[in-house]
Amino acid sequence: MKKVLLGMISALFVMFVVGCSQQNEDSENQTGAEEQQTITLGVTPWTSTVPPTEIAQILLEDMGYNVEQTQADAGSTYIGLSRGDIDVFMDGWFPVHDVYIEKYGDSIEETAVSYTGADAGLVVPSYMEDVNSVEDLVGMEDQFNNELYGIEEGASVTGIIDDLIEGYGLDMEQVNSSEGGMLAQAMRKLENEEPVVFYGWRPHTMFNKLDIKVIEDDKGFFETATVKVITNKELQETAPDAYELLSNWSIPLDDVEEMIVKIEEEDVPAKEVAQEWIDNNQDKVNEMLGK
Repeated sequence: MKKVLLGMISALFVMFVVGCSQQNEDSENQTGAEEQQTITLGVTPWTSTVPPTEIAQILLEDMGYNVEQTQADAGSTYIGLSRGDIDVFMDGWFPVHDVYIEKYGDSIEETAVSYTGADAGLVVPSYMEDVNSVEDLVGMEDQFNNELYGIEEGASVTGIIDDLIEGYGLDMEQVNSSEGGMLAQAMRKLENEEPVVFYGWRPHTMFNKLDIKVIEDDKGFFETATVKVITNKELQETAPDAYELLSNWSIPLDDVEEMIVKIEEEDVPAKEVAQEWIDNNQDKVNEMLGK
């Protein structure tokens, strides 16, 4: 009888120990899940934002972070960065976005240069042989129905275009819409070989699929852009390894444009395109990771 009791007590003791061990393990797993830090990436409605954002998400997730994307126009993205609602923006265009740094510089920073040499300005069809500068538009505004197509009103470039219209004394009105809406308007005009002027920039597929040219801006409203990674200033302290990755960030403009073509023209999923770039540029990735 004693042996039976001892056996039962031993069995109960083993079950108790295993149960406690399992409970501790479950508790640790739950705590680990709860402690997984989330990094939020701001995403503007521009094709140039997609490739670097997708690459950053894959790398940050591989580092153990939970990554979310927040869609917003440029102005709202910078407001989110300043409040800490957004941690990172991979597509800051400078000097156009200097206005945001001046406004929110106490809480956001220019963390890295992604690439340089990004041309931007007013664009016309190549068949408009006599229009090679903004100055050439003066006096022929009626041929364009006195309209100049631009992107969404929340973008700081819309203010630059308004200043340009005033600075050159153009009798034109900027018509704002999404990037896709602007291009749809322009393509309808191009198909009929009608006069049209709109905002264009690289990297973008428009220069691959449309016969267009950037016209000269002698008054200097547009400058060749430098694209930068922008972060909330708290990120360096709250996620130092993520900040190190982003501070080392650099992807050539031609690579970004090539990825945009694959996503927009060849319908390859953005995440697949980003993973392919990572796989083909492991040395570059290791450099950004500080390895």
